[in-house]
Amino acid sequence: MPSLQVRELPENIYLQLCREAEIQHRSIAQQAVAILARGLTLELDPKSRRAALLAQINSNPIKLNATPSVNPAQIIREDRER
Repeated sequence: MPSLQVRELPENIYLQLCREAEIQHRSIAQQAVAILARGLTLELDPKSRRAALLAQINSNPIKLNATPSVNPAQIIREDRER
């Protein structure tokens, strides 16, 4: 995994990063990655990602007992006639 080193970080930003990391129960590096991801509109939180996927699945459920829209015998006949 690539690493990033930030030089000449202003002290007030570093202290705020430390405070936020403590509040979120993260290391300073983890908090910096989370903030960067949020700023780049990327999603890191697996719970949010799973919730969005489940919502998408629930909005378009699979119909298990649906009758096929195509007659299988017809498809076989057409294939044999080729």
